[in-house]
Amino acid sequence: MRVLKRTFVCALPAALAALAFSIPASAAPDRATGAASVTSPSLLALIGNDDLFSVMGLSLVLNPTGMTPTQHYGAYASGSPDSGTCGNDWAQDTFDRDFTVRSNGDGTYTVVEQFKNGSFVTNGGPSPGSCETNLGGTIAAGKTGTMHGYFIISNVGPQTSNSPFCDALGATNANCTTATFINTHFSPCYPVTCTVTTYFDHYAAGDQSLLFHEWKNASPDRGGDNGDIADT
Repeated sequence: MRVLKRTFVCALPAALAALAFSIPASAAPDRATGAASVTSPSLLALIGNDDLFSVMGLSLVLNPTGMTPTQHYGAYASGSPDSGTCGNDWAQDTFDRDFTVRSNGDGTYTVVEQFKNGSFVTNGGPSPGSCETNLGGTIAAGKTGTMHGYFIISNVGPQTSNSPFCDALGATNANCTTATFINTHFSPCYPVTCTVTTYFDHYAAGDQSLLFHEWKNASPDRGGDNGDIADT
């Protein structure tokens, strides 16, 4: 993945709402927008180990003092193409999406989206780290592995629905994406005014005649990109 993802009440102008719904999640687990803001330092302090934070229940973790109430949504069976540092979709991912919504106490929210129980199958071509961590690296089609990770989406709000469905407007979990959840549970903002400000995704593959077996795609505040899944 590369980071660049009831009654409905829209508090934003119609043009912004239309834009938010029209932007596809083009890579995965959804190509996230480049962060225009930063994640709250108090929330970053709660992460600890990134791999554990990716898969553990977060309702209590994100509300350690009882002053930042949380809501949990999911899991939603999902999947998405996955793009690498060269911009190509190097793999197809399958995973469960979990969303934990944390109140900021001022009418806005922070949403942590987790990608759990994930797996991937490679497409073939440039490897995920080919244009950054392993220059010129390639990966053959059909290689498999596991993955997990998370997005932190900041500056979300106000909330417009508590629907248990990923798509609150359509009352369905089909075709669940980051944009679908955010823009149907809150005034549409993703990826225009609310963005992914922190991300971490960890991929691992067995031998399979690979030269590199582990790829971490992470924002600078989580250590940046590292490793690769590659034949060369």
